[in-house]
Amino acid sequence: MRNRILILLATIAIYSCQDKQKTEQDNIIKTIAEDTLSKTVAGTADVSDASPTEDKAVELIRKQLNVLLKKDLPAMTKEDRFFYYEAFDLNNDKKNEYFVGFSNSYFCGSGGCSGYILNNDGTLINSFTVTDFPILVTTSSTEKFYDLIFETGGKFHLIKMKNGKYPSNPSVQEIWKGETPKDNAKVLDIDGKKLEKYSF
Repeated sequence: MRNRILILLATIAIYSCQDKQKTEQDNIIKTIAEDTLSKTVAGTADVSDASPTEDKAVELIRKQLNVLLKKDLPAMTKEDRFFYYEAFDLNNDKKNEYFVGFSNSYFCGSGGCSGYILNNDGTLINSFTVTDFPILVTTSSTEKFYDLIFETGGKFHLIKMKNGKYPSNPSVQEIWKGETPKDNAKVLDIDGKKLEKYSF
């Protein structure tokens, strides 16, 4: 009889501990949920569904932009410090390069916007200016990198790799003759694809 009472008391103690743990766990979950909700309402939460690969790319780009734009940063407002990016394997090496673009008045003017093309490790391939997005990637290549078509001033220009870099000012490059290829890949289609905007 005594053994039965001890077993019964032990069982009750285990269940009460489990209930206490469950209550504590529920309280922790509730606190996290409330914190996330308050941050979301305030606009300070990071609720993106970014994959680890995307997170890595964003951090790589942020780091490089802070280096490339070091002299510009003091003159920039918080609203100026946003970028868009899109990954594309430009040289078929199974590693994506990154197109980085902007859409605010600090980086854009009447001639178009500026941006960057970065290697997979974040190093700079080159910068570009006076560009209207999106950028088209052709099926032809030069120096193992795909040729690009940039729109600037209402005209399309063919951009080819030369000595490891694309030209930075597309407006002085060869004008694309004929219709622009409609089935070509588009990168930095900021308006059409509604790309995510990231701060740096």
